[in-house]
Amino acid sequence: MTTEESALHDLDPAVAVVGMSGRFPGAPDLDAYWANLRGGVCSLSAFTEKELLADGADPAELCNPAYVPAQGHLADADRFEAELFGFNRTEAAALDPQHRVLLETAWSALEDAGYAPLTAPSAAAAAGPSRTGVYVGGSPTEHALAAGTDPALAASIGALQVRILTDREFLAPWISYRLGLDGPSMTVQTACSTSLTAVHLAVQALLVGECDTALAGGVAIGSVRRQGYVHYQGGIFSPDGRCRPFDEKAAGTVPGSGVGVLVLRRLEDALADGDPVRAVIRGTAVTNDGAGKVGFTAPGVDQQTAAITEAWAAAGLEPSAAQYVEAHGTGTELGDRIELEAASAAFAAKAGADGSAVIGLGSVKSNIGHTDAAAGAAALIKTILMLEHATLAPTVDVTSPVAALRDSPLRLVTETGEWPSRPGLPRLAGVTSVGIGGTNVHVVVQEAPERAPRAHADAGPTVLPLSARTEPRLAAVAARLAARLREADAPSLADVAHTLRTGRVGMPVRAYVVAAGAREASDKLMALAEGHPEPARDPLGEAWLRGEEVTWPALGGEVRRVRLPAYPFAGESHGALTLRGPAVQPESAQPAPESISPASGSAPSAPGSDLEAEVAELVIEALDLDGRAGLEKTYFEAGGDSLTAVHLAGRLRDELGIDVPIQLFLEPITLKDMTIRIIEIKQDGGADGALDALLAEFEAES
Repeated sequence: MTTEESALHDLDPAVAVVGMSGRFPGAPDLDAYWANLRGGVCSLSAFTEKELLADGADPAELCNPAYVPAQGHLADADRFEAELFGFNRTEAAALDPQHRVLLETAWSALEDAGYAPLTAPSAAAAAGPSRTGVYVGGSPTEHALAAGTDPALAASIGALQVRILTDREFLAPWISYRLGLDGPSMTVQTACSTSLTAVHLAVQALLVGECDTALAGGVAIGSVRRQGYVHYQGGIFSPDGRCRPFDEKAAGTVPGSGVGVLVLRRLEDALADGDPVRAVIRGTAVTNDGAGKVGFTAPGVDQQTAAITEAWAAAGLEPSAAQYVEAHGTGTELGDRIELEAASAAFAAKAGADGSAVIGLGSVKSNIGHTDAAAGAAALIKTILMLEHATLAPTVDVTSPVAALRDSPLRLVTETGEWPSRPGLPRLAGVTSVGIGGTNVHVVVQEAPERAPRAHADAGPTVLPLSARTEPRLAAVAARLAARLREADAPSLADVAHTLRTGRVGMPVRAYVVAAGAREASDKLMALAEGHPEPARDPLGEAWLRGEEVTWPALGGEVRRVRLPAYPFAGESHGALTLRGPAVQPESAQPAPESISPASGSAPSAPGSDLEAEVAELVIEALDLDGRAGLEKTYFEAGGDSLTAVHLAGRLRDELGIDVPIQLFLEPITLKDMTIRIIEIKQDGGADGALDALLAEFEAES
C-alpha cells in the first residue's frame, strides 16, 4: 500500500456529514435539488412584467434597457410554521424570512441525521455532556433594512425586539435558543464564502472538542419578491440572466436565494452511534488575499492556491488525489480567470503523462445563480450528492469552455456521467469558496465509508409512530414515508422504527401503524395518508395517540439511524417588509384583536373602566392575543418574555403614565388580574424607579 493509500484509509481525525438539508431555486428539498443537478436543469427564473409589477417593481426601472428580469428565486420563502418554533403571529411577521427559513432548515437537517431537533445528539465517544454548536451566516436583506427604518414597527414591538428579530448577527443564537443547543453559537460573515467558512469553523471546533455535534451552513434571501437587476457594463451581473462559469461567453453572475445546513460529527462518534454518514470531510483551510491583489473586491491567485494546498495537507493527502473540484465559479471574466489559474497551480501535479486533463471541474452557480452567503453550502451539498450517487453533474449553459483549460489539469464537466471508482482509493473532491474581501476557503470531501455488516433485527410486527402539527401535515408525513419504503434501497423496518421513535419530535396530531415488513408498512401508511387507516390496537401505539411519554421496547438485533423524509413544513405566509411598493402581505390577513371598548349605545363608563380598557388593549396588542379570551392566561402562558415585558412596561409608562414594576409580569396571575393590578398602581400613584433605569439600559443597547 502506498503512503497516500495508507493515509486515505486512516480517517482519524476526520469529520462526518451525518445530515443535511437545503432549499434552492427550483428545489424545495434536496431530492429535487439532486434531480435538477443530475438533469442539467437551469433553475434561474425569467419573470414577466406582470409578475414584477405585482411584487412591487418600479415601472420606470422596468423600462430601462439594461434591466434583466431574472433571478434565482426561492419559492415560498415567506412561509413559516411559527408555532412550532414558539413565535406568535406578531413576532413571526417581524422575524426576517431569512431567519424563518434557516430555522426550518436546521430542524430538517437534524431530522435527516436521525436526531430529534429538540433533543441534542449525545456522543457515545465523548466524555461528559454532549454539546451541539451552531455556525451559520446570512446575507443582507430587504426585510431587515425596511424593519430598521420603520418607526411604526419600533413603536409597536420595541426597537430592541426589531433588531433581534431581523439582524443577521442573531441567526445562530435563534437556532441555539429555539432548538435548545448549548454548544458554541456563532454567526459567521465572510461575504460570498460565509457558509463554507462556517463549515471550516465547525470542523475545527469538533476536532478540538469544543462541541460534539455542529450545525454549519448559511442562508441568503435578499428579498422574497420576484425581482430582477440592472446590468452595468463591467459589473458582476450577467447581461442575459444566465451564468456561464469558465465559458468563453461568460459575462457575469445572477443573484440567487437559497439555504443549506449540514450536521457534522467526529467520524469516530458517528460510526460508534450508528449515524447515517453521508460523506467525510478530510481537511479544510482558510486564507485571505491580504494586500496581494489589485483591489479590495478583486480575487487573488496566491492565497487561493494556498487554501487548496493547505486543505489537502490537513487531510494528509496530495492534491493529486482529487477527482473533482467544485469551484466558486461566478461566471465573471476576472473571477473565473484568477480562480482557474489558482486551481491549476494547486492541482498541476495531477495532469496525466500525455498532458490530458483528468480532474473534473464544475460550478453550481450555473444552475441556481450566486446564492451569496449560502453559496458554499450549495456547492458542498452538490458535491456530497454527487459522491453519494457516484455521478458527476454538469455545469449548464456552457458551450465553449475557456481556452485556458487546455493547459490545465482541470476539465469542465458539461454532461452527466459516472463518477469512476479507483482500486483501493475512495472518491475524493475539493470545494472552493471565495469571498469579496479576500477570504478563500477550501474543503476536502470524501465519499462515505461503507457500513460494516451487522446482525439483522428480528422480523415481527413493529409499531411506527407518526406525528405532525395538523391533520394535513400528518397525511403528508405518512405519504412521504410510504414512498420511501417502496424504494429499492429502503431501510429495514427496524431501523425505520428506531429512527421514528428516537429521531422525531412528538407533535400534537398523532397516528401509528403496525407492520411486519416494508411493503406492508408502506401500504398502511398510504391508507392512513388517504384518510382510511387500517384499525390497529397496540397498547404502546394507543399510549402514543394519547400524547403520553412512551418507553419503546428494544428492537431485536442492532439498529441504526437512517435517513427518512423530514417534516414537510407548510406554514402560512407571514409576509415580508419591503423598501418600496406594496409590502408582501400574508395570503390571509389575520383579524385584528377583538375590541374591548364599551359596546355602542351602552351607558357611559366610569373613568376606571376606560383606563382598564386601554390597559387591556395594550396587553392584547403586545402579546398578540385573540381578544378578551386571551386575558384568562398568565403572562408566560400567553407567550410573554422579558423583552416583551420591558416593551409593554415602557408603553404603559409613555402612553398611560403608569410605572409598572417588572416583577408584576412574573407573578402567576391571569392577565385580567394583572390589568386590575396595573389600574390599582395608577390609582395609588406608585412608581418604580428601577424600571426607568432598566428601560434606559435596554434603549441604550438598542
